[in-house]
Amino acid sequence: MSSAQHVGRQGPSAQDLTYEWLKRHISELPRDGGVFLSESEVAQAAGTSRTPVREALLRLETEGLLTIVPKKGAYIPPISDSEIQAVMEARGLVEDWCVQRVVPADPYFVRELERILGEQEKLIDDPVEFIDQDRAFHRAIVRQAGNPVLEEFYESLRERQIRMGVRALVSEENRARTVLEEHAAIVRAIAAGDACDALAAHLAGTLAVLRLPIPVERPGGHSVGGLS
Repeated sequence: MSSAQHVGRQGPSAQDLTYEWLKRHISELPRDGGVFLSESEVAQAAGTSRTPVREALLRLETEGLLTIVPKKGAYIPPISDSEIQAVMEARGLVEDWCVQRVVPADPYFVRELERILGEQEKLIDDPVEFIDQDRAFHRAIVRQAGNPVLEEFYESLRERQIRMGVRALVSEENRARTVLEEHAAIVRAIAAGDACDALAAHLAGTLAVLRLPIPVERPGGHSVGGLS
């Protein structure tokens, strides 16, 4: 086997694996309280060394999911109701503009949205992966609108919503199924030529769920920082 073939078959790096582990862990934290994580705690919980942890934390800081505080660790802030309101309002402005510009829709684009929706349905029992596909669905619409400045701004909004989205799924029974139905309605409306109402209904439903009280979690074997 050539060296090129060997490199091509290598799996994810330690940094990538730690990054994904941390992102999942952070997304599952309660949104109503700030948490500090130390490199050593994360390394022990994730089963890795501190170097990839440090690199992963830096990546997550650039994405707005945490703030590295010298001599204290990585701080994951609470998500306030006012932040939820502000993010959803900004999403509504961007996505409404974009969904108006993707119609009349290219049949290929409609099929792409249907493909993403099919992948999302397969992940209905995995909140974090489900939210990743949710992000892919909305990102596809924004990208199709063809404004790179808005697309970059939208990405920053969606990163802030990872924790919001996961909590929304567990705050209301059958929320994932409702999301799939709302996404399907958006796809049908895009194919028909006007998806503004379908999109607005979906975002309004999401905001309503995000405002629900967070379910009380049962006591478990959580150590410092909420790491399990």
